[in-house]
Amino acid sequence: MSVMQLLVNTLGNATGLITVLICVIAALLHYFDDPDPVKYTSMAEDMKTLEEKFRQQNKSCFILGASGETGKMLLQELLERNIFSKITLIGRRQLTFEDKAYANLVQEVVDFEKLDDYAAAFQGHDVGYCCLGTTRAKAGTEGFIRVDHDYVLKSAELAKAGGSTQFHLESSRGADKNSNFLYLRVKGQVEAEIEAVGFDRYAIYRPGVLLVDRQESRPSEWLARKFFSALSAVSSTSMAISIQAVAKAMVANTLLQPEQKTEILENKAIASLGKSTGIKQDTK
Repeated sequence: MSVMQLLVNTLGNATGLITVLICVIAALLHYFDDPDPVKYTSMAEDMKTLEEKFRQQNKSCFILGASGETGKMLLQELLERNIFSKITLIGRRQLTFEDKAYANLVQEVVDFEKLDDYAAAFQGHDVGYCCLGTTRAKAGTEGFIRVDHDYVLKSAELAKAGGSTQFHLESSRGADKNSNFLYLRVKGQVEAEIEAVGFDRYAIYRPGVLLVDRQESRPSEWLARKFFSALSAVSSTSMAISIQAVAKAMVANTLLQPEQKTEILENKAIASLGKSTGIKQDTK
């Protein structure tokens, strides 16, 4: 048997096993699916109207974490929608873009350890988007807390002081300030503390596993993406979502006006927004 044939057979067996696992897990997760705190229906014409009205208000925004996977998609979506007159990227380094569509971006390079010295970078924006984050594996426990809690909270405080009325935070499925798991506890803590900052509009996005196509992915990462992609296809669960869907949801949701000041969008609500070309909030 050739090496190629052996590989094909191995992958075929693995695919069959994964399919069975997906069906079993999908059945189980049916009972633990996300609640639907906000319902949306597709209304393309209404969305176009909302975009135009928003565009005429000549608003500006900033993005934290534009170098990350979700941040990149968010920036791309904002540029395509063209709803802001000015987009500012706030980060620790200058980013390079070759496409002319990125030519008018403003970039503010800051030292996150001394954010008070860079308060001016957060002034004059109407809307703030935060996709900033790291992992314990990459930064260690202290580094993770500094980035995902300290940097994020301080940025929100400076944004509010600088005039921002909306703040959109990418968090995580299962975030809970009382969790026994560090990652989820830190995410939950920063969610709650930013709410206390007092934005006129505060949206929290809690996606499941983020599906990202990285060219440099290892085989195990590729297999994991295929697994969660297939699982999401056969069952509407809180397990996974594409970064494109998250970015589209964040932009579309910016145009909506929910009754509550603080809004938590779980995976299903994010997916609903992300899949729609136009969204109108269903208040029934």
